[in-house]
Amino acid sequence: MSKYAFGKTVAMSFDQACKRVAEELAKEGFGVLTEIDAAATIKKKLGKEMPPYKILGACNPNFAHQALEAEPEIGTLLPCNVVVRQDAAGGTRVDFMDPQAVLELVQRKEVDAIAGQVRERLQRVMNAL
Repeated sequence: MSKYAFGKTVAMSFDQACKRVAEELAKEGFGVLTEIDAAATIKKKLGKEMPPYKILGACNPNFAHQALEAEPEIGTLLPCNVVVRQDAAGGTRVDFMDPQAVLELVQRKEVDAIAGQVRERLQRVMNAL
């Protein structure tokens, strides 16, 4: 755990975890807008190897719309990133950006309320893995 993320190690392969995370996000109203294969990008751009590592940009349109109406600049802090990676021991780790930690930068009550609801949903996704 860190000040800006929460997550857990899961008992599944990297590819299984990527698929399952997307499925569980969908159950909570999130879509995956972006998928960044960091390992492939590092290999292509720098010629360096690293364990599998994907960044999934998850968005719940309803909450995103509410946040954008409250604070138009908040788009710079969206979407909610979810990282699926192979850890040093060869296991699979899933980490979620903590929207409450990130969105507290905005310092607006209505945004804090949205962040709390989003965090609850992301925690349910984590717990379902």
